[in-house]
Amino acid sequence: MKRLLEIGLLILAMALPGSALAWFEPERGSDLRKELMNAIRPQAEGELGAPVQFVVDSLRVEGNVAFATLQPQRPGGTQIRWEDTELAARGEEAVAYDGLTIHVLYALSDTAWEVFAWSVGATDAWWSDPQLCATHQSVIPEACG
Repeated sequence: MKRLLEIGLLILAMALPGSALAWFEPERGSDLRKELMNAIRPQAEGELGAPVQFVVDSLRVEGNVAFATLQPQRPGGTQIRWEDTELAARGEEAVAYDGLTIHVLYALSDTAWEVFAWSVGATDAWWSDPQLCATHQSVIPEACG
């Protein structure tokens, strides 16, 4: 499976402009990865209830911008149930969401990583908006074309 992923990335690298793969994924356990997860945690806990930890599907950093696709869960790997979320408590209906996947764009300020834009359960690729691409294309080249 890992070999297939490597081949897929190689094909993507050949198909996209050279700068498309300038981003990197911070290593698991690294300070940078922790900083990025901690930046989105308050927003995630505000919508899903606390505590939340993340399984990282994708995490890309290039310069002062980053993009992540995250699967939230409770500590220890327990799945978050819709009916236990703050979203449900506010009367939001699960059918309006595509699960609980979190997508987040980050920007590095003078002192810390900050959430630039984010969503829970997006039903579209909102991060492909031209205004967002203007600042974050280096970490979402496939969305920005």
